[in-house]
Amino acid sequence: MSNLQEYSHKRFNILTREWVLVSPHRAKRPWQGQEEELLTDKRPSHDPNCYLCAENTRANGEVNPNYENVFIFNNDFAALQDSSPDFEMNDGLLQAVSEKGICKVVCFSPDHSKSLADMETEDIHLVVKAWKDEYASLGKNEIINYVQIFENKGSVMGCSNPHPHGQIWSQSSLPNEVLKKDYSQKDYYSKKGSSLLGDYLAQELQLNERIIYENDDFVVLVPFWAIWPYETMIIPKKHLKDISLLDDAKELAFADAISKITSAYDKVFNCSFPYSAGIHQAPTDGQDNSHWHFHMSFYPPLLRSATVKKFMVGYEMFGTPQRDITPEQVVVRLKGLI
Repeated sequence: MSNLQEYSHKRFNILTREWVLVSPHRAKRPWQGQEEELLTDKRPSHDPNCYLCAENTRANGEVNPNYENVFIFNNDFAALQDSSPDFEMNDGLLQAVSEKGICKVVCFSPDHSKSLADMETEDIHLVVKAWKDEYASLGKNEIINYVQIFENKGSVMGCSNPHPHGQIWSQSSLPNEVLKKDYSQKDYYSKKGSSLLGDYLAQELQLNERIIYENDDFVVLVPFWAIWPYETMIIPKKHLKDISLLDDAKELAFADAISKITSAYDKVFNCSFPYSAGIHQAPTDGQDNSHWHFHMSFYPPLLRSATVKKFMVGYEMFGTPQRDITPEQVVVRLKGLI
């Protein structure tokens, strides 16, 4: 619809039930704002000062093994602790409750110079297998009801170490974003008897306006309701509630989809493209979570170049998220880079 590419409008996020304001005409305005420093230094394959590199000593004094692929350890500065005491505060309008959890660091590769975009699909496959194992093992812990797998790539996204790695925060309650998606998917499934994301994906595949890449098992697309300029989502074609249901072939297909979009990102502005990425999937609370359809989202901040980022400020802090370039315009650019 041409009006969506020319005039301001709102788009509805079916997962969070929130709106995003789209203002395509603003993309033409001149930019005189902040530009981030572009770091182009080539990193070594091993950095003796990196606490994530093989055989180096971490801040707590532990020495990393001479690992050859994926290496996982408990976060030395964990935001959640499994030893926290149980407590609750309910003093009028002042409420607090204890939260337990386990946080881990997942080193994707021993090669300090690489990111997921630089790794072979077979090596990313090993990362997927590690995520799958951690989701299963952490989910079995009686104090863990949700497992959040995510990655912050790039200093602009708050990543404190350039070594290729992600994190897993598992906890006793469901985080805010997960609660929203749990409600929406459950409500739709109870009414329709089918997956919300599955039906959405079928419509997107038919329209073929926001599809970037697909293989036998996964689709990479720009969501209709995307907030971040180059936001994308990876969705399994089959209704799978979590990554534990992936067989070996689907694991490899998932790795292929991750490889394709991350390598395409790096070509957009010819830089190591920063982003926050995360997998949303069924809680591990022992409930029937058949309504869940797992997916992986990428939220990159870059807007106009390798040094101009999108800021969520002003109206977006106090009103509604807003974007200038439309999702359909982004698809044209990313699809040509796969």
